[in-house]
Amino acid sequence: MTTRVASFFCFALWLVLSLPGISLGAAPPVTGSVWVANEDGDSITVIDASTNTVAATLTGIGGPHNLQVAPGGKGVWVVSGHGSLAVLIDATTYAVRHVVPTGKHPAHVILTPDGRHAYVSNAGDDSVSIIDTAKGAELKKLKAGPYPHGLRPSPDGSSVYIANLNSDTVTVLDAVNQVRVGEVPVGRKPAQVAFSPDGVFVYASLNGENAVVKIDAAKRVVVGKAQVGNGPVQVYVTPDNAFVLAANQGSKSTPDTTVSIIDTKSMTTIDSIRSGRGPHGVVIEPSGRVAYITNIYDNTVSVLDIATRAVVATIPTGQSPNGVSFSPLTATVAPGPVALELKHIGH
Repeated sequence: MTTRVASFFCFALWLVLSLPGISLGAAPPVTGSVWVANEDGDSITVIDASTNTVAATLTGIGGPHNLQVAPGGKGVWVVSGHGSLAVLIDATTYAVRHVVPTGKHPAHVILTPDGRHAYVSNAGDDSVSIIDTAKGAELKKLKAGPYPHGLRPSPDGSSVYIANLNSDTVTVLDAVNQVRVGEVPVGRKPAQVAFSPDGVFVYASLNGENAVVKIDAAKRVVVGKAQVGNGPVQVYVTPDNAFVLAANQGSKSTPDTTVSIIDTKSMTTIDSIRSGRGPHGVVIEPSGRVAYITNIYDNTVSVLDIATRAVVATIPTGQSPNGVSFSPLTATVAPGPVALELKHIGH
């Protein structure tokens, strides 16, 4: 009798596993949304991460170069390069909550881990705006290096690192006292930075050297360097601290099409994944399984399975998708374009 029961159980298990779409132990689908700034399209694409389909298209922000989902996902900050503004959008209703004047030609915006402040790199006047996110008002401006571009906060919120694209340095800010505290020489044309999850190291893409460097955050010195594809822009570290992904844009006349995967310990590029033309932005969702890459010359986002190192989906966006950010909240579906109202400046 025991043998018959065991045989029946094995047959039943085989039958279940053979059914389409059934896989014991398979990871659940990613839930949340992916927000994409389409710089030349003057629009924002919101993607449902569970289906890899476009849920909404938001219009009305001129030249959105970059955006950042706020902690918790309820708000999204976007910079308007044409209007020199930082705009807070309600992630569920798509209503505009704040419109804040910044410096000239803002490039990137980030949020401190506690969500209280936003930092905006103003490429047009070599400054960084610090914004009170609750009041929707600029608190102060700090001096950065030549053409500040990508920036990110440390995991503990104590510092902000800024890549100065028209130089060979990264600026370091004390985010507690909101003062500039130093410069780190890194190499030619740093475009973006990324912290390791423990905050011990910072990685910077060198757009002018086709490389990514590793910086000791405490000592503020470069301790490693990896060669990548042509013209790397954004970089992102996997949550397990094992890899750095670098999006290699190249140029409009000779675009690159790859995303480099760098081993963080050895600082060697261990793989090069074909994405689309001009990979620019990259973000990894919190589980670390999936990365999203904007292809600026293809007007698409590539969905990359990090474990298999394969692109599993390609999603259309607006023109020249640039910055990209992940939200844990499911996207609100809008049947047609949503026009954002930017009538009220400040709070």
